Amino acid sequence: MAELVGPRVYSCCNCRNHVSLHDDIISKSFQGRNGRAFLFSHAMNIIMGQKEDRQLMTGLHTVADIYCGDCREVLGWKYERAYEQSQKYKEGKYIFEKSKIVKENW
Repeated sequence: MAELVGPRVYSCCNCRNHVSLHDDIISKSFQGRNGRAFLFSHAMNIIMGQKEDRQLMTGLHTVADIYCGDCREVLGWKYERAYEQSQKYKEGKYIFEKSKIVKENW
C-alpha cells in the first residue's frame, strides 16, 4: 500500500487506509448515495468494481464503484463515461462520499 507523508490526506473511515490527497479535490459540492460527496482527480489504494450504467442526478453515466483496497469498504465511484457533453469533465474522476473518508494529519 502506498503510504503518504505530510499533511492533508484522506483515509478510509473504516481502516485508515490512505485513499487520496486533499490537493486532488476538484469540487466539494457533489451528492453521493448517503449525503455530501467530493469529486477527486486521483485516488490510491482502491479496488474498482464492475462498470455499469447509472442514472444519476446529472444524467446517464457509466460508473464503477470504488472500494478500499484494504478493508473493501465502498467509498464511492469512478466516472468512466458521461453521455451528456456538459458532464464530460467527470470522466476518469472519483467520487468519495464524505461519510466514508476521514482527514488525516490536519
